[in-house]
Amino acid sequence: MVLGALMIPSTALVIPTFLLMSKFELTDTIWAVLLPSMLNPMGVYLMRIYCHESLPDEMIEAARVDGANEMYTFFKVSLPIMRPAVTTVFLLSVVAAWNNYFLPQVVLTSQKLFPITVGLTNWQVKSQAGAASEQVWNLVTSGAFLSIVPMILAFLFLQRYWVGGLTAGSVKA
Repeated sequence: MVLGALMIPSTALVIPTFLLMSKFELTDTIWAVLLPSMLNPMGVYLMRIYCHESLPDEMIEAARVDGANEMYTFFKVSLPIMRPAVTTVFLLSVVAAWNNYFLPQVVLTSQKLFPITVGLTNWQVKSQAGAASEQVWNLVTSGAFLSIVPMILAFLFLQRYWVGGLTAGSVKA
């Protein structure tokens, strides 16, 4: 089912997403853009594959034998091992939400809530209609350059969590 959900393009889900957000009265809020970006089938697939491959059942069983309950086992054993996958899925979701163009244009009406992609396009359209197009074009290009700064900072600050192979040698073969 997850692989089938990956085959559906995100643009095909914009209208159903809009109807769902309007049913819960979330249109024209930041949540109408963030919630669909956080719940993606690619993240579910990546986490399942990563957990299946890098989280040995023997470590969880050892924690249970030592008397750890499920919450302790999850937060103290499983989650530190899954940190690279959680970081990757988080960054993919942030980049997808940051670069999303079509969904915010449909679910948002207030210009102050538009993400930078939609806002820059609106400036560009205004520059084509107005006389001072060179000045607005300079603003659009410098805005496009500045729009990558948060993504660069996110990758720089989160790169230390991409340490892999934490469980190598933890279980006897």
